[in-house]
Amino acid sequence: MLAALASTLTYTGFLVVGVLAEHLGTSRTVAGLLLGGLFARFPWISKGRLRIVGLVPKPARRPLMLGILALCLLNFLWRGEQVAALFTALTTAFLLTYPWLRRTLFDRMSSFFGFTGFNAPKSADATVIEGEFREKKE
Repeated sequence: MLAALASTLTYTGFLVVGVLAEHLGTSRTVAGLLLGGLFARFPWISKGRLRIVGLVPKPARRPLMLGILALCLLNFLWRGEQVAALFTALTTAFLLTYPWLRRTLFDRMSSFFGFTGFNAPKSADATVIEGEFREKKE
């Protein structure tokens, strides 16, 4: 399943780079480098803290990707290329549903394995203070 998803996303990336190269009048290499430079993120140390910086801010990355995919989808539909449009539509649907899928799968995995990310309290009563006491030997 993951191999099919990876191959679908890879082929869609190939298609998107081709459409972008066609619209810009450049080669696929230049178009791929432009997209790579646009979405690249680099480590940056500022004020003693490690940060990740990029040209596109975090809240705008997913909408920009969806916009590029939607334009490619419309381009493929306009030219009558159904297979390319199908792959682009599948990738767009995955990108739209990814946050929900990640949250759902993490919730199921955490309930199955009992992992919550922290040690859950044994008692639900907030007024009970738990502690260990040891007696001194005299």
